[in-house]
Parts: sequence; structure tokens; C-alpha cells
Amino acid sequence: MSTTSPSSRSSRGLPLHLLLCLLSIALIAPFVWMVLTSLKTLPEVAQEHWVPRDWQWSNYAEVFDVIPFTRFIWNSVFVAGWVTFLQVLTSAMAAFSFSRLQWPHRDRVFFLYLGTMMLPGLVMLIPNYQLMVHFGLVDSFLGLILPAAFSAFGTFLLRQFMLTIPSSLDEAAAIDGATPWQVFWQVILPLSRSGLLTLSIFTFMGNYHSFFWPLVMMKSVEKYTLPVGLLFFDSSYGQATNLLMAAVTMSVVPLIIVFALLQRHLISGIQVGAVKG
Repeated sequence: MSTTSPSSRSSRGLPLHLLLCLLSIALIAPFVWMVLTSLKTLPEVAQEHWVPRDWQWSNYAEVFDVIPFTRFIWNSVFVAGWVTFLQVLTSAMAAFSFSRLQWPHRDRVFFLYLGTMMLPGLVMLIPNYQLMVHFGLVDSFLGLILPAAFSAFGTFLLRQFMLTIPSSLDEAAAIDGATPWQVFWQVILPLSRSGLLTLSIFTFMGNYHSFFWPLVMMKSVEKYTLPVGLLFFDSSYGQATNLLMAAVTMSVVPLIIVFALLQRHLISGIQVGAVKG
């Protein structure tokens, strides 16, 4: 019976570790460049060296003088928070119907619903905008939130997760006299906590940095979300790249911290949702 020594196993795994290290450096390099650029003077930005010669910590304070940064970031959090709440709720209800309830042509309807994921976002832009104009929701937060409150991807993710929950729980609850709504709210949702958290993270991060739809919808400066508000750093007099990078750093760092704290739940939610389909 042959055995492999630890030294030989580690030598075979060395190229893989080196490759992963190189990929990690390639991924983190843009973030490091962004942070270092945010601490440079504007003339230094065009120079080739990465490390600032004169560290400009005042750039972060100057951001608040150039744009209403606090207002913009609050608008982004407000819109992303409501979109996350509504999208998780509607996706959970649709996923429960597609995974736990029995009704005619259920699977065919589900595949048709998934077909909407094939449509590029730009294709839906004009119909969505026309609907918002018809209902008078242009230049309003409601106009940003409603079109994003439904998600075929979210429904698919939660459906796959709910399929892993034993159907015997539904039958036991029904025997005890629970209605389908009680089964959904009191049995399935608590057991789908990891999937709900995973979808919440994806949805919030995606909408927090949404740019094109808020750019089309919003006309009032006080209602701008942060990605649109950052356009103020690009004017006819030039681009204040150092201040732009400072503002982006302040907006990104909190998300990185939240993602790092919740990554264990995120990974477990994805893994469990991929077990059965």
C-alpha cells in the first residue's frame, strides 16, 4: 500500500497556491490603486508612481465640500434597502409557489419566468421608463424602487434553496391545520434564512451601486444616488480624480466590511441552494 509523503503533496500544491496568490494580487491591485490615488494631489494622479509623495488626507474632508456626500449615500442606502426588502419578499413568495405548491403547468411557467433573465437590462429600459412616465413616477424614489422589486434570479435562487427542505414538514403543518400562508411564513421562511440572507446581500450590493437607471430617472440633485452624484467630479474644467477616488473609497469600504462579516452565511447559502434542483 503506497503512501504519499506530506512533502510531496505540498510540492504538488505549490503551483496552485502560487497561481491563487497571483490572481489575488491582480484582483486587489485596482482597490489599492484607488485608495492610494485618493491620497494624492491632483497633479500627482497623472504620474506613474503609485505611492503619494505628499499624503493628502484632506481629500476625504474636501469631498463633503464639493458634493452633498451624506445626502447621496443616504439616497443610495434608502433605495437599495427598499429594493432589497421588496425583492426578497416577492422572490420568496414566488419561490414558495414554484417549489412547494402544486398547480397546473407550474414548471412550464417557471421556465418561462426564467426566460426573462435572457433579456438584457437595456431592452427593458424603454418599457420601464414609459411605465414610470405613465404613472407619474419619474424623478421619484418610488420610480427607482418598483421596477427592481421583482427578480427572476432571486426566485430561482430561493426556489433551489426551498427544494432542499423536506416536504414532510409541509404535510405535518397541514395536518395541524396550517394554511399555505402559515406554512410559508412560519415553516419555510425560517428554514430559508441562509438563502434569504444570500439574496439580500446580492440585491443590496447590486442596487447600491446602480448607475444607469437612477441617471435616467432622477432630475433633482437632492434625489441623486451616490453613483450619479459622483459625476459632479467630472466637469468641463477637468476631472478631480483624487476626490472621486476618495468618495468611492468611502462608499465601498463599509460594503467590504459587511461582506467580510457575512461571507460565511453567503457561502453556505449558495452551497445549500446548489444541492438540489
